[in-house]
Amino acid sequence: MTRAALVGFQFPNGNLWKILPLTMFLCLTFTLPTLAQEKEKLWRTLSVSGRGVETIPTTLAQVSLGVEIQGKTAQEVQQEAARRSSAVVAFLKSQNVEKLQTTGIRLNPVYSYTNNVQRITGYAANNTVSFRIPTEKAGTLLDDAVKAGATEINGISFVANDEAIAAAQKQALKKATQDAQQQANAVFSALGFQSKEVVSIQVNNASAPPPPMFLRAEAAKVADASTPVVGGEQQVEASVTLQISY
Repeated sequence: MTRAALVGFQFPNGNLWKILPLTMFLCLTFTLPTLAQEKEKLWRTLSVSGRGVETIPTTLAQVSLGVEIQGKTAQEVQQEAARRSSAVVAFLKSQNVEKLQTTGIRLNPVYSYTNNVQRITGYAANNTVSFRIPTEKAGTLLDDAVKAGATEINGISFVANDEAIAAAQKQALKKATQDAQQQANAVFSALGFQSKEVVSIQVNNASAPPPPMFLRAEAAKVADASTPVVGGEQQVEASVTLQISY
């Protein structure tokens, strides 16, 4: 039955073999130019990277301070460090500081060396916190934090608020895009080419570099005088890469 069915099957009028090459030719005729155009678009492109920088004033002080206690026993120093740290944290909360968080808790033995022999002579506990405060309030707050129990100012830096940084990032991206476009225009003009369209866009980054921290200071040394704190400016950077066909 299968053989009979195969033998009995015929292409209508035997024309399919004539139509098939014509159909394949038409498909190739319409497909090949499209592939060539895509290839031309892929190879005839210029990639340029632009950079944008926006400078904004800093309005917040990022502060890290701590309590360090030394004593004979681990329990003694840890309890005293906890007591003073709790007082400092309570004071900071009363001042409505922003982004208050514990950044470190340490308890280490203190060693002495006699005749090349090492022995434990006591313990040191250190608790640190970080927070943000408006720059104009930072000096007075640091002095009061020392009175509340802080013994170390580990560092201070200056930053803009989140809203200002977000707005600056958008402006930096805009500047980076314009910079890339201007570079491309200069290249096309020099070579006598005409740009067609932007075929890809890559946003490499749009960030505010972390501000540098000031050197650590012993709080006890600044407790007797009002601590001056002066802010500055912060840069927000962005870069954009454009791929432009011509």
